[in-house]
Amino acid sequence: MTRIARRTALFGGLGIGAAILAACSDTTTSASSSVAVSTPSPTPGQRVVEQSLVARPVSLDLGGPTVPTWAYGDSAPGPVVRATAGDFLRVTLDNQLPADTSIHWHGIRLNNRADGVPGMTQDPIATGQKYVYEFTAPDPGTYFFHPHVGVQLDRGLYAPLVIDDPAEPGAYDDEWILVLDDWVDGTGSTPDDVLAKLIADGGPTTRGMGGMDHDGHGGQGEQPWGDAGDVTYPHFLINGRVPSAPHAFAGKPGQRIRLRIINAASDTIFTVALGGHRMTITHTDGFAVVPQEVGAFYIGMGERYDAVVTLGDGVFPLVARPFGKTSGGQAMALVKTGSGAAPAADVSPSELAGQVLTGSELKPHESSTLPSRAVDAKANLTLQGSMRPYQWGINGARFGENEPVTVKAGERLRLDVTNMTMMTHPLHLHGHTFALPSGLRKDTVLLAPMQSMPIELDADNAGSWAVHCHNIYHAEAGMMIALNYVD
Repeated sequence: MTRIARRTALFGGLGIGAAILAACSDTTTSASSSVAVSTPSPTPGQRVVEQSLVARPVSLDLGGPTVPTWAYGDSAPGPVVRATAGDFLRVTLDNQLPADTSIHWHGIRLNNRADGVPGMTQDPIATGQKYVYEFTAPDPGTYFFHPHVGVQLDRGLYAPLVIDDPAEPGAYDDEWILVLDDWVDGTGSTPDDVLAKLIADGGPTTRGMGGMDHDGHGGQGEQPWGDAGDVTYPHFLINGRVPSAPHAFAGKPGQRIRLRIINAASDTIFTVALGGHRMTITHTDGFAVVPQEVGAFYIGMGERYDAVVTLGDGVFPLVARPFGKTSGGQAMALVKTGSGAAPAADVSPSELAGQVLTGSELKPHESSTLPSRAVDAKANLTLQGSMRPYQWGINGARFGENEPVTVKAGERLRLDVTNMTMMTHPLHLHGHTFALPSGLRKDTVLLAPMQSMPIELDADNAGSWAVHCHNIYHAEAGMMIALNYVD
């Protein structure tokens, strides 16, 4: 009870209304960087990868449920964009949506002008207009892209972005991409309806779903993530399919498969397991780790994990279990290497009942660590908020009203992050990667209730950058701050 009172007090009388689309909206403004940012162009001899995307309204079959939504092309996930580290990408977006939009290239250390945040890096792309994103992808890894306007991420507007490593040893036989999602659009509601209701009414009244119990006081929720989401979803998907009609991967017994797993959900942490198998985690957010064998692992919104698995013989469920959510079932795909009956949609692999890896416990591969050096500058990031009223922010105010963090080019910056709420928040930094105290490199990290964590980054990419919670509803209600380079 005292924690909830403290959260409310941290915001004073800060209110939020339905007209506010605080983080990532086309009306957002922020203090901009005072450092000039150059326009990118390919260098002589640099390979150029070109692709076109159309964002438009579509009707999607999720494997039974058919929903009206917005997507890139005619599917969700949308088409894979693929290049090799060091390539120059030129991607044209044709906006045929009835609203402004943009694309954010999540996790890429790209030029600031291509980062896709209206009000910070570009003007929003109006209906009927085209916009060309140009950038070099310097680092190999598993990434994805999505809009940075309103709550458009919670529609079908997301797709994988894979940057291959030219030095990859390729010690596997095949590669599968899995995109996890929570789905509400077109099921009698839209993400905009959900946001408006959250703002008008606050969060759900059932413990474990939004930081409030039936008396309106803080609920502890389940360990380790407490109350991990605000939205009740009717469907959870892997590669755009519900578990009653799952996406099926075909392989052969004994094959080694590289899994690229992306959590594109807006409000859901998943626990991932492949029934009857152990997986070896090899990368997180694009960076190599000391290989870690696991039966199951957590993946937060915006995180990505690569794993290698040796396939058994039969038909196996690949399950993504929503953490702390009791309705909507789970997400599931099938792995088929031989004969056997398909498991039920509610199957519970034994691996889910065992030890589950938290990604921040991984150790960095020596190739992925930041160079050792002294910290030049420090800043605090305090995550704050409440469910009723539904308001979220960083450093005492919502985005647009909080003071940007500033850094000078070339500095090593330490951000001391403290989560002062009873909910878990996946913190995402644009344009950079950061190091955890262990040296693990990431661009998105889960912060449990009341957890503190110092993270360090090298200020080597000038511009004005967003730092925000990757729960899209928290971000849109204000949990975002700018990181600005200054002279």
